[in-house]
Amino acid sequence: MGKNDTPTMTLNGTEWDIANLSEAQTNLLSHVTDLDRKIKSVAFNLDQLRIGREAFVTMLSTALEAPAEADAA
Repeated sequence: MGKNDTPTMTLNGTEWDIANLSEAQTNLLSHVTDLDRKIKSVAFNLDQLRIGREAFVTMLSTALEAPAEADAA
């Protein structure tokens, strides 16, 4: 096992031992961790939305450039 097996975090270039944080500090760390997770999830969803929108714009462009099949009938 390593010299220091307790979990740590680094903030502003300083490493902190999580076990030594106060309850309020631990709560704040939980908020930061949860917000980081949510930001990653939103970024993932935004990528999907942008690519989906791009696909629909391409399909619309193709449909507008194609001869009107309904007008031929």
